[in-house]
Amino acid sequence: MLSGLSSSSDLSVDQLLEKFSSGSSRQKRSLIPAVEKAADQLAAMGAAALASFDREGDEWAAGWILQALHRHQPSALSPLFNASGGWFAACSESDLDYSPLQQALLEERFEEADRLTSAFLRQLAGEQAERRGYVYFSEVLSMRGLDLVTMDRLWIAYSQGRFGFTVQARLLATLNGRYDKLWPRIGWKQEGVWTRYPNAFDWSLTAPEGHMPLVNQLRGVRLIDALLNHPSLVARQ
Repeated sequence: MLSGLSSSSDLSVDQLLEKFSSGSSRQKRSLIPAVEKAADQLAAMGAAALASFDREGDEWAAGWILQALHRHQPSALSPLFNASGGWFAACSESDLDYSPLQQALLEERFEEADRLTSAFLRQLAGEQAERRGYVYFSEVLSMRGLDLVTMDRLWIAYSQGRFGFTVQARLLATLNGRYDKLWPRIGWKQEGVWTRYPNAFDWSLTAPEGHMPLVNQLRGVRLIDALLNHPSLVARQ
């Protein structure tokens, strides 16, 4: 059983990709450094490096390959991208272009990705939400499910599976639906004090699981509760 990087040091790039695509979550995480180290070989493979992954899915192993290429072989990325400006499909029922969000997540610009997500949520909620600058909980149910799923998929895919709406929902479920326990668990509250936006948040892959995307918790739990319980997201949990 693969348990760490030392077990992967003698793997060919094809063997590495096979284990990274089909292994358990623990095995995949142990291979993260090896995949980054193999960026030059992955770039030489082109589209074949991602052939075993589904563009319409949220497999973070594919996202990490893309992030490793961006870090070390950025010129190899553009031939891999589709017409929507990224590797993952980013469909919308509301005629929204999610390519800026996908690009920000690919480049690990998580603060920018979070701001884009908030802007997309306002657009999905409608003109009144855009004018006032925030979303009412009562506007969530009418949001297009495909769009919420697209954003959730992208966050998961480019965060090693650590961020996203359904990640937050899963954590909430493990806490028996206790939002007061969720806030410190995901780093939105520390020692009883709300984390100050934006500088006190951790905009990196080392942030607590479920840390992003942000929802304005200062307005209470009704907005995030409505979002995490949107039928399209519940179906993914």
